[in-house]
Amino acid sequence: MSDLLTLSAEPRERAGKGASRALRREGRVPAVIYGDNKAPEAIHVEEKALVKALMTGHFGNSIVEVSINGKAERTLPKDVAFHPVSDRPIHVDFMRLAKDATVHVDVPVSFANEEASPGLKRGGVLNIVRHELELVCDATKIPDEIVIDVTGFDVGDSIHISHVKLPAGSKSAITDRDFTIATIVAPSGLKSAEGDTTKTEGEA
Repeated sequence: MSDLLTLSAEPRERAGKGASRALRREGRVPAVIYGDNKAPEAIHVEEKALVKALMTGHFGNSIVEVSINGKAERTLPKDVAFHPVSDRPIHVDFMRLAKDATVHVDVPVSFANEEASPGLKRGGVLNIVRHELELVCDATKIPDEIVIDVTGFDVGDSIHISHVKLPAGSKSAITDRDFTIATIVAPSGLKSAEGDTTKTEGEA
């Protein structure tokens, strides 16, 4: 699971575009905390600290503890807006997490034991259909990634969600079908050879 991230924040005294622009000139990023049946709270955070958190690579799947005047709020980042030209963060939405909360998150997948896949050893190609899995997780047990074992998979095989052992506290948000995550396809050279063979047999 990702480490807990922390950000210090201050209440936003004024709303509106002009106030937001003034904050950004001071190196601050406007933000809002909402959810858990409480009123939204307008805040601002230091841009440098936010960028550092974004650079961890798992900001969107991490619990972020936002401290406002000494009061800590457990949150999950839900949206970060970036400037279209400079790519600087210009606004963040944080969702409050209630005690024992579950959250919907998109968790990246990676693949292991490729040397133990007969299809990949023969030159097959791993065609990734889904680079992320939509999961429902215990908010305190959000995985950094889901590692999928490709041992035994051959050319033409598909890897479905039913093949994946999800960590404790996590389940697939998609429950109505056994969806495909990746397939192992034949290399182009093998396809060409098979095509040539078929053509020759047909002519004979």
